[in-house]
Amino acid sequence: MRCGFVCNNRIKGREIKLEENRQEVENVQNTESDQEVLERIEKKRRRTARYNFFALGVLVGLLVAFLLTVVLVGGGILNPGAQLAAGSVSKTDDTVLTNEVKNKIGLLEDSIYEYYLGDTTNEDLETGIYKGMVDALGDPYSEYYTPDELNTLRESTEGIYYGIGAYIGIDGETEYCKITSVIPDTPAEAAGLQAEDIIVEVDGTSTKGMTTTDVVALIKGEENTDVTLTVYRKGETDYLDITVTRKKVEAPTVSYKMLDSNIAYIQIAQFEDVTGDQFTEQIAKAREDGMKALILDLRNNPGGTLTSVIEVARQLLPKGLIVYTEDKNGERDEYKCDGSHELEVPMVVLVNENSASASEILSGAIKDYGIGTLLGTTTFGKGIVQKVFGITDGSAVKLTISHYYTPNGNDIHGVGIEPDETLDLDVDQYLKDGTDNQLERATEILEGEIAK
Repeated sequence: MRCGFVCNNRIKGREIKLEENRQEVENVQNTESDQEVLERIEKKRRRTARYNFFALGVLVGLLVAFLLTVVLVGGGILNPGAQLAAGSVSKTDDTVLTNEVKNKIGLLEDSIYEYYLGDTTNEDLETGIYKGMVDALGDPYSEYYTPDELNTLRESTEGIYYGIGAYIGIDGETEYCKITSVIPDTPAEAAGLQAEDIIVEVDGTSTKGMTTTDVVALIKGEENTDVTLTVYRKGETDYLDITVTRKKVEAPTVSYKMLDSNIAYIQIAQFEDVTGDQFTEQIAKAREDGMKALILDLRNNPGGTLTSVIEVARQLLPKGLIVYTEDKNGERDEYKCDGSHELEVPMVVLVNENSASASEILSGAIKDYGIGTLLGTTTFGKGIVQKVFGITDGSAVKLTISHYYTPNGNDIHGVGIEPDETLDLDVDQYLKDGTDNQLERATEILEGEIAK
């Protein structure tokens, strides 16, 4: 069912003429990638700017309220591995901080303060140095956090937010952040944000090249204030400006209901600190209600913390290995299950291209043990682990430190996990009347298992 949305179709002072451009959409939507569409829109906007500068106006507030950050990690996010002493001397002789580099930084600083037209501060430049060093790794998952950004990261994994009530991840094709799912009964849903909306701007600031943390920092704000997201939505001829009012959002990361034939349906939206306890509670309810089969929905689950997915896995898996990691030196860490809560009914796991990281750890283990049928489309393919290292000045750095492997030793990074049965979601039908053909197929499979 389509959500009603509040959308300002006036982009920089001009009305989007959807009807006039509808034929254009039909002509290109089957041949252009999302990246090509975005580039075409940008060129069109720049061309319009040259011809009619004053008519463009000023974008007022883009990018809808604080989206829940997606932390695609495999390491305990809230357990900084080590405290790095700020100002400590490098432990290696092969250091970038040579006298030549220090002198060049000083020269750049002097030039900025003498010639740069805009305003800046020592704090801004210092933060830029730290962020620039980590950015130079070319790893979208490694980040430097200021103390404020670190607090945002902590909040995002605790399950309580001041924002809009949506999850975000990286769009693999365009490298922009995108909405992976919207929490029901939240400002994001009321404003009309949808899964797969690509976030192009937040309150007029381009998000190109930004990490999820950067985007969250732009979107986050005080309760009852507005934020506007400029999004690209497939099928539209121009961007949409959607304004959302920030509210306190308590994210129900786990939801449960009993379907016909005593088939339990449990959805995990994201693996946060609260997820393990929430799942334990809901699976216990399902068992009390006479569960004869289980549908575990991990679609659009972008990941989360390792500790929470391990807690969930221990409520389902047989005795044995859940996942193991190997670092750059080949050192291996193993995470195991004692099998005391092994699931004893048939299970189908729903996955898609937005099922990433921690959700791939769980679905990969289920597939390896053969205790459930994976249904949907190939998962995202994030098989690397990050760890946050706190710094004594209150900042932190998150670094990719290892690969993780499924119990059978599969490295899914950049590949994803192939479902046992591939089935695309019929998006048109879902938007038309809420029909979920993947869920219907999962139910059909389990009813067959129950009847045996």
